[in-house]
Amino acid sequence: MRALVLTPTRELAAQVEESVRVYGQHLPLKSAVVFGGVNINPQIEALRQGVDILVATPGRLLDHLGQKTLDLSRVEIFVLDEADRMLDMGFIRDIRRVLALLPARRQNLLFSATFTDEIRTLADGFLHAPVGVDVARRNAESELVRQSVYLAEKEDKRALLVYLLAGGNGGEKIAQALVFTRTKYGADKLAKNLGKDGVSAAPIHGDRSQPQRTRALADFKSGAVRVLVATDIAARGLDIDQLPHVINFELPAVPEDYVHRIGRT
Repeated sequence: MRALVLTPTRELAAQVEESVRVYGQHLPLKSAVVFGGVNINPQIEALRQGVDILVATPGRLLDHLGQKTLDLSRVEIFVLDEADRMLDMGFIRDIRRVLALLPARRQNLLFSATFTDEIRTLADGFLHAPVGVDVARRNAESELVRQSVYLAEKEDKRALLVYLLAGGNGGEKIAQALVFTRTKYGADKLAKNLGKDGVSAAPIHGDRSQPQRTRALADFKSGAVRVLVATDIAARGLDIDQLPHVINFELPAVPEDYVHRIGRT
């Protein structure tokens, strides 16, 4: 294995590996993705075939290392994607375990749309004379996204959401929207109630099985489902082609997550 990419969520891991295959389709490079929530045996078989680039979530990567189904001794490039989210989700201990198994000489890369002081400390701790590349001012929201705020009593929020989806307030009917809630229970409840309101919706969050999560995202991307109701599991890195609207039904706990959420458009 020549390159290892770590991502915080299964959906992002699958997307990154798909991108590797698309970008490298004319190159003699083999890639694979490993994440939890699914049978480990097909992943073991893929690793046995030999892999140049592996995309993984931390937990399942450590499972494979424990079963000795992969070897990190020849990794040349280590990529930590959505590095700030890795810290938020408590992966720092797992990351340090992985780092201990990598060759001393390698290239390290950290990617994040927001860059906190904690991430800078992490970078200084395991990068050698790092070079920083900033494409925008720190933790800035995209200037291409038009933002609006609607004030409503809590009990009126769902009715307002349905009104806006239908094209209320002088706007066009919203054909596709990614709607964020703060809790898994809230996502399930809102998706169910939107269905009662005649709006096709599916929830996606950490308590859903991986097949359920994969199906919900695929249905949303294909247009089979009009609204995807998500926790911040869907706020990072997911590429949904031409997504017109992100709606914060509930605001996130930290400002950086708001930047990531609206960046899905």
